[in-house]
Amino acid sequence: MLSEAIANELRAIVGSNWFLDSPEDLATYSYDGFLPEYKPDGIIIPENREEIAAIMGLANKEKINIIPRGAGTNICGSSVARQGGIIMAFHRMNRILEIDRENMCAVVQPGVVNADLQREAARFRLMYPPDPASMFVSTIGGNVALNAGGPRGVKYGVTRDYLLGLEVVLPTGEVIRTGGKSLKSVTGYDLTRLMCGSEGTLGIITEIILKLVPLPTSKATLQAIFLDVDHAAKTVSAIMASGIVPTTLELIDKVILDVISDYGGASFPKDAEALLLIEVDGEEVLVKAQGERIEEFCKERGAIEVQRARNAEEAEMLWQARRTAFGAVARLRPNILVEDATVPVKRLPDMIRVIMDLAEKYGLRIGVLAHAGDGNLHPLIMTDLRDEEEMARIDKALDELFEAAIGMGGTLSGEHGVGIAKDRFIDMEYSEKAIEIMRGIKRVFDPNNILNPGSFL
Repeated sequence: MLSEAIANELRAIVGSNWFLDSPEDLATYSYDGFLPEYKPDGIIIPENREEIAAIMGLANKEKINIIPRGAGTNICGSSVARQGGIIMAFHRMNRILEIDRENMCAVVQPGVVNADLQREAARFRLMYPPDPASMFVSTIGGNVALNAGGPRGVKYGVTRDYLLGLEVVLPTGEVIRTGGKSLKSVTGYDLTRLMCGSEGTLGIITEIILKLVPLPTSKATLQAIFLDVDHAAKTVSAIMASGIVPTTLELIDKVILDVISDYGGASFPKDAEALLLIEVDGEEVLVKAQGERIEEFCKERGAIEVQRARNAEEAEMLWQARRTAFGAVARLRPNILVEDATVPVKRLPDMIRVIMDLAEKYGLRIGVLAHAGDGNLHPLIMTDLRDEEEMARIDKALDELFEAAIGMGGTLSGEHGVGIAKDRFIDMEYSEKAIEIMRGIKRVFDPNNILNPGSFL
């Protein structure tokens, strides 16, 4: 609980309208996409770097926890006050400061929504590739903090691959800059990449420089239906091994296809076990040839139906199944737990089988979405957080799921982050010494442990 004196000091920094502590506001900011609730002591909404530096100076002096928060869409619990403190929100810092066409980069504030940057870059015939499913809501600052990915990650990579530089306010109130507009820099430790994926534990990001790429001139979108999920998964490996690098390569299993059909989003053959949604982009001649080869790959490996979009409208129709998946599944149970264990692409069929076996073993309803081209699986576990007995079964299933992923040479998280959702599993992937090194880095940046305490470290 904050004292009234501290609350007044914070109001003096940002203005009385931008420090919130009513019961309604505290409830609004008590959860993120992970859903368990942790009530903060207040919410502060700064306008600029100077205000943030003053806030952090006061917080460090008074040992007040600060939890940075973008749009709160993350599903690992990295933007909630697990140990109390103040949520720092960034929706006032939402300006695209510059699209630098000659240097092919953008300079933005952390509260800029991903899709808004995509649209602005497109006006200059440029593209910002990282496209998380939450792109129409999630902020660039949050994307950087969690190193967000998305369907285009197969070809284009994730946030860190486009991060050139940052302005950061440290937990002690000092301001540092890392990187810049130069495409190459090997001077000293790579602090820019260290901040990326640090989940709000090392500093407050106040300005971001991002690399942009030319907007592709052409794309081809295909949808393939399979009667066997193993055949679909093995088709993924075959496409990747062929030398074709798709922009996106998504897999949807039967559990979700059936739900989508009931939802009215699209219709599929009743015996369909899996769907692949595949997109390639680039020069028109190359794209046409790749689309034809992919169609052959799918048919040779058991696809009973392959559709190739003839125009943008048909492509959007093919994407409809993928876009409606979460909404359709969300109707079935009060809550959905979305994991993101990731394995080498060759092991994708094995990992899908593990998930299906765990669903049967523990009596759970689990659908599988996957960014299949990079081995990133999204098991959608349909549940009710109030059902303690079912949640206990889910915990056992998750233990086995992550153990299997790590055993296949994979990782706990391909794009969602660790947060509080997966903190208990981190020693599966990292040795005690490696975790201690991470904690040592945290102590250098944040000696009083005020920045997002209670997260994965």
